[in-house]
Amino acid sequence: MKRLVFESWLLLLRFEWIMRFNEFKQLYRVVQEEPVRRASLARLTHKDDLCRAMDYACVFYAKRVFCLQRSAATTLLLRRHGIDAELVIGAKLLPFRSHAWVEVNGQVINDRPYMHTIYQVLERC
Repeated sequence: MKRLVFESWLLLLRFEWIMRFNEFKQLYRVVQEEPVRRASLARLTHKDDLCRAMDYACVFYAKRVFCLQRSAATTLLLRRHGIDAELVIGAKLLPFRSHAWVEVNGQVINDRPYMHTIYQVLERC
């Protein structure tokens, strides 16, 4: 688990740098270009364990982790461990709010399961 938390922490750091020094399209491209790696049955880590590792990494991160940073990092973590994850970005108009979360097979895995009822999906990556 420590290795997964450290890997998650490094991904958070990577996306903080991308968000600070680049445009959104760079973050989008990094997520879009990350392939789903083939994982052997012996190395296959359950998605709940990967999400838990990301939660711990967020706790140990020195700064506040925003939903886009966390969801982009979680998407890459899941893909690197053989799980076909999707970064989803949504918004609502009144009051205006945007939010990002991760889905696997159409199910929200790193947030509340009813995100589709709160936010209109703008993009999937």
